[in-house]
Amino acid sequence: MNKSLSQLGQQLLGIWKQLGLNQRISIVMATAVLLAGLIGISYWSSRVDYALLYGKLDDGEASKVIAALDETKVAYKVRGGSIYVPSDKVYQLRMQMAGKGIPRGEGVGFEIFDKANFGISDFVQRANYTRAVQGELSRTISQLDQVEAARVMIVMPENRLLTDSLRKPTASVFVRVKGNGQLPTSAVNSIRFLVANSVEGLQANNVSVVDNQGNVLSENQENDSIAGLSGNQLTARRNFEQYLTKKAEGMLEKVLGAGQAVVRVSADINWDTITRTEEKYDPDGQVVKVSTITDENTDSATATPTGGSPGVAANATSDANSTNVAAVPVNSNHMRKKVANNSYEINKTTSNILQAAGGIKRLSTAVFIAQHFEGKGADRKAVPRAPEELQRIRKIVQSALGIQENGDSTRKDEITLEEIAFNDQPAIELAQQFDQQEKRQYWMDLGQKLIYPALAIGIIAAFWRTLKRVKPEEIPLGVPIGNGNGNGNGHHGRAGNSGVVTVEVLNQLIRENPANMTQAVKSWLTRGKPNN
Repeated sequence: MNKSLSQLGQQLLGIWKQLGLNQRISIVMATAVLLAGLIGISYWSSRVDYALLYGKLDDGEASKVIAALDETKVAYKVRGGSIYVPSDKVYQLRMQMAGKGIPRGEGVGFEIFDKANFGISDFVQRANYTRAVQGELSRTISQLDQVEAARVMIVMPENRLLTDSLRKPTASVFVRVKGNGQLPTSAVNSIRFLVANSVEGLQANNVSVVDNQGNVLSENQENDSIAGLSGNQLTARRNFEQYLTKKAEGMLEKVLGAGQAVVRVSADINWDTITRTEEKYDPDGQVVKVSTITDENTDSATATPTGGSPGVAANATSDANSTNVAAVPVNSNHMRKKVANNSYEINKTTSNILQAAGGIKRLSTAVFIAQHFEGKGADRKAVPRAPEELQRIRKIVQSALGIQENGDSTRKDEITLEEIAFNDQPAIELAQQFDQQEKRQYWMDLGQKLIYPALAIGIIAAFWRTLKRVKPEEIPLGVPIGNGNGNGNGHHGRAGNSGVVTVEVLNQLIRENPANMTQAVKSWLTRGKPNN
């Protein structure tokens, strides 16, 4: 085996000595390119792909994570406050860290009560509870997309024997916003209500929110105060005006195109709350309330004597008189009385009307429409729209916003529509700059993608050109067979030590490489003869 390798090395060395300078350079370059490719492939295949495990950690939490990684013998990289680990172990390590409670984020949460503390005072217990609530709120607020980090401070009134209704809990929230943006109002209100509903007795108006740029994002205004009502009214009016503006602009952009119309609405809203009680009487609509009917009947009888004068004799009872009683005439009187008493009620209508705040007193709308242009470049000219078209646009906006110019006497709405030339030159220049940047970036990306193939093609072309410059006579044989001078004294080859080429050797060489053997025989036969 060693003898075969030695012979192969000697043959390669002999071939190398017979090569020209260009051939040697070509072989060296090809070998170098091949080795560089193999080294690059091996490097990229063996390189570990790192992914983010935790980012933007403070020094204390980062040290805990690094200590845990050292215990697990996992390779990692630290860049600033971020820790990177192999991508195939990110989720596994995160679950392991979560099991150990690392990292805990801002402050301390309810894990402060995991360890039993006997003999602590009530004050320390309440302080630990406040710390736990602050830590949990900080972690929760930090989960918002716009918030990078948050800190919550809660102030609770002291427990006293006599409670003071004026002393209420308050809270302050410090947020670090991502980038240089500002936290939207909806997110601020969400933070305030989240904190208020997490602390007993805390009102949302007593929660202040401050960002990392020193801006106060909330104001402590009571809803029943004059300032609070004014702020709420202004916010409601602004939201209503923005709603109408977007409604009209969205409709016009569908017809005229994006950026071709500007609408501004000013709304005068009635914030008065009126309670009105009305009583209406209808004399013609009388109704019997009470009806009483009294019916009286009276019967009376009177006896009339026939003779004598009144006196004792007449009133005395005797046997003579008793015989004449039946003959005394009697007068009978009959009287009947019927009385009807009727009490009438006049028809009355009572109504209570409550008019809530928020009614529209007046709408003022300004609509600007960009002029219509035809042509491009120097031939671009403004073509005014027809009055009929402007009137149609005016009626469309009027109907969309519910504007009443002449219909309702209580409202004097107004709409102004003008066609003017918009200053779109900066927008055109900016669009041109964007187009140029996109084209430049496109060609740069295309060049980066083509530079490596072009370099490879250039190397191949140079190698091919170098090979074409080499004459066929200068190509060495794969196996040396002597110097070919015809005297039988040559280098040792496959013919043995005597340098004589046998018929068996020639047949074998012809079968292995007939082209080289033909060239070798031709060169050997013509070697030593003078050139004609």
